[in-house]
Amino acid sequence: MKWNDSIIDYSHFLKIERGLSFHTIQNYLRDVKKLISFLEKEYKHSSPIEINEEVIQKFVYEIAKEISPRSQARIISGLRSYFDYLIFENYRESNPTDLIEAPKIGVKLPDTLSEQEINSLISAIDLSKGEGERNKAMLETMYSCGLRVSELIHLKISDLFFDEGFIKIVGKGNKERFVPIHFRAQKYIIMYMNEIRTLLSIKKGFEDTLFLNRRGKSLSRQMIFMILKDLAIKINLNKKISPHTFRHSFATHLLKNGADLRAIQQMLGHESITTTEVYVHLDTSYLKKIVEKYHPIKS
Repeated sequence: MKWNDSIIDYSHFLKIERGLSFHTIQNYLRDVKKLISFLEKEYKHSSPIEINEEVIQKFVYEIAKEISPRSQARIISGLRSYFDYLIFENYRESNPTDLIEAPKIGVKLPDTLSEQEINSLISAIDLSKGEGERNKAMLETMYSCGLRVSELIHLKISDLFFDEGFIKIVGKGNKERFVPIHFRAQKYIIMYMNEIRTLLSIKKGFEDTLFLNRRGKSLSRQMIFMILKDLAIKINLNKKISPHTFRHSFATHLLKNGADLRAIQQMLGHESITTTEVYVHLDTSYLKKIVEKYHPIKS
């Protein structure tokens, strides 16, 4: 088996069997390609079947000179997944990464914005332009529902169930979930649809896509990043923000105001509660409130 053939097969497996997005698949493949680049210099005749733990260890040692411990851990995890796939397909009997220790990294707490900062960003949008109405509807939706950027740009009109107060989200692995949407976000979406979207010349295939660019097609992830970056500069916000910052803020503010962690997990579409638990670290007062409310010893 050749490396390039294995990568093609692996990408099909990630897409069809695991239902991962194009962006996520590219991240997985990038990890394997880094290993291949290393092997082309040091072990020109190696194959996915022959490579052993010693070679992987040397690769990890080399990349450790250039990247952070967190990036090292991610690459090792990506390679582990790749070799697990080869075992699954009976190409190998063992995983050469099993005994490779990833560097210890601390919990990286997500960046968040205060309610005032979010309001300031949204208020800074120039509503004299058509894209301003769209951008306001998008930011209100992100903050109201805690969406991933990919979920926002792929949101469809047919996914809006405003009478019931929900929207349907297709998340990672094509898993569907219903998320409550605040009436304020609903209001700005309706305004955008009635006043701006109807004036666009919508391209074929994008008739059901909610948020569109001026050419009548869906927005890119990069466009959402740029919109937020420009707004942050406009209000002199000295923070590096992204669409995920709105998602983190959504979860943190819910937790701070007493929301149940399981409910937040469901709304965010986290497969494991441990992923959601990172927000407890952002607001330790939550733990204090839990003890005060539920512990049998009262003052």
